[in-house]
Amino acid sequence: MSVRAVIFDLDGTLLNTLEDLADAGNATLKAFGYPAHPVESYKQFVGDGVAMLVQRAMPPEHMDAYPRVLARMREEYAKHLDRKTKPYPGIPQLLKALSGRGIALCVLSNKPEQFCKANMTQFFGGVRWAAIVGESAAIRRKPDPEGALAIAKRLGMTPEEFLFVGDSPMDVKCGLDAGMTPVGVTWGFRGRDTLEEAGAKLFIDKPEELMGLLVDCTPVTP
Repeated sequence: MSVRAVIFDLDGTLLNTLEDLADAGNATLKAFGYPAHPVESYKQFVGDGVAMLVQRAMPPEHMDAYPRVLARMREEYAKHLDRKTKPYPGIPQLLKALSGRGIALCVLSNKPEQFCKANMTQFFGGVRWAAIVGESAAIRRKPDPEGALAIAKRLGMTPEEFLFVGDSPMDVKCGLDAGMTPVGVTWGFRGRDTLEEAGAKLFIDKPEELMGLLVDCTPVTP
């Protein structure tokens, strides 16, 4: 395949944000007198945006308080955004290698855009990103392909020139529906089986393995 650009998911793909998300979620639940969850449980809560995370974490019999709990979660996560979060091993080196090959680097996340951009600035501030798109009222969340197609249009490229790299079924479906090539990462929040069920055919176990999927790359100026 000829690849000119890569769209990355953020949480579970570039950054291990699980503990900070769990800490913020549990602090929110405790503030309302609800039971907390083990950190591992948050692997099943994340991926569809903060609103769905809160819905999954809350006791179903207390959904009348949902708007207030969601607002508190946004406040708590702003405090916990970078306490334990860190890039997965090998990610900074991968981004540098891709940039050196002239590949346009993009992020499409279901994380609220303000949090997404704050993470990107702190952990990848030296990277030249062609596009950073998070959850907002302007773009429908993954797995809807709208965000991915908007990025392709912005860069003046065809979807076929993109790899879509992520750790969740939403990433796989988004990439497929956008006409891009999805690549499942096995180090994230979901298992390989769930990615295969979503339709993924390509997988990488380490970030550097992504370089082996690049052929005939054309330099791009974001």
